[in-house]
Amino acid sequence: MSDPQEILVDGELNAFREAYATAVRPPGIAEVRQTVRRRRQRAAVVTAAAAVLAVAIPVGANAALDRRPAPPGPAQTGDPSPSMTTPPPTPSAPPTPSATPTSPAAPDGRISRAQLLAALVDLPSWQKGVPETCTTGDVKLRESQRESRPELRGDLRYGDLDGDGATETLALVACRYGEASAKQVVAFDRDRDGRIVTLGRVIGTREDMDDITAFSVEAGGVVRVQVADIQPCCGIPEWSPQRQWRTYAWTGEQFDQTGGPTGFGADPRLTDLVLTAGDLRLGPPDGNGQRVGSMTVTVVNKGPVDVPRLGFGRFYTIGEPTGGALTRCRTVNAGGPDACLLDPLPAGGRKTYTFEFRYESGASTVPPELEVIHFDGQDRYWADRKRQDNVVELTVTF
Repeated sequence: MSDPQEILVDGELNAFREAYATAVRPPGIAEVRQTVRRRRQRAAVVTAAAAVLAVAIPVGANAALDRRPAPPGPAQTGDPSPSMTTPPPTPSAPPTPSATPTSPAAPDGRISRAQLLAALVDLPSWQKGVPETCTTGDVKLRESQRESRPELRGDLRYGDLDGDGATETLALVACRYGEASAKQVVAFDRDRDGRIVTLGRVIGTREDMDDITAFSVEAGGVVRVQVADIQPCCGIPEWSPQRQWRTYAWTGEQFDQTGGPTGFGADPRLTDLVLTAGDLRLGPPDGNGQRVGSMTVTVVNKGPVDVPRLGFGRFYTIGEPTGGALTRCRTVNAGGPDACLLDPLPAGGRKTYTFEFRYESGASTVPPELEVIHFDGQDRYWADRKRQDNVVELTVTF
């Protein structure tokens, strides 16, 4: 029986001659065997189905059936490489890094005036002494009104107060008690569900700080607040309060003061005037029973502030001015009855005056009094550091 290898070779030679006899010189047996050997090597990497078929049909015969010419290789210069090298594996692409997880954006806390008035909000506690109607829980703020209920005052301010990258809202809320009002600067925000919530109180009025007059939001979420030691009400003129700017910032839990004064000392604009007076000596009555009285008064300025004008008041309790230094009076209003303006008095100085009045005995049941008042160059009157020694009750003698 012929060798299957010989049969395969003879078949391959016949096919080769038929296909290429007219074009090339027939190859020898060595070249054919090499071709078969290469095809066997290629056959080893076919699919699993081809491997099963190779079990039933001799591998050599299967290779002989593949008569398709190999595609031409690229042109080469010089001798071909003696052997084929396995190409390096294609590097796999690096894995795409996953996106860095980010925190959800902070809620937008910009709240309009209408939205704040429509919401129910919680307020920080009020100062002591306010009425029970100045509530703090589930409060519906009102427009400014003369009632003892929480109200919204002035314009809102906006800024990133807590450093979360979103805007918050700053408001001045107040609650009246008598002629004055308790006040607070309060920061509002929104939660994740969009509800208005209270971030915290920046500052509120108290015994040593009686008024809040202005506020703003600066760079970096710093809050500037102008405060005053007196609330200009109840006959107190608007120029009287001391005012200071203080700054506050969010610490993560609350607002703390970061700059400006922490309290009010003695008002540097005020001085200490001391008034003394002798008896009001009355002369004989005239035909109408009226008497003219005369007295001497002395004023000392204990400082530390010069007084542009000395004013004298309450002389209406004595009677009508008729002579002496009172003839030089320039009469001005001192927040009540008129006052008589006279000379300046520097700190440490002293002045003595003689005043004359037409005195009508029994015309008034009020004991006669005289008062000295500090006036500035704009005819504004000022309180005194020691109010008790600015007024004297006169003794009337005959």
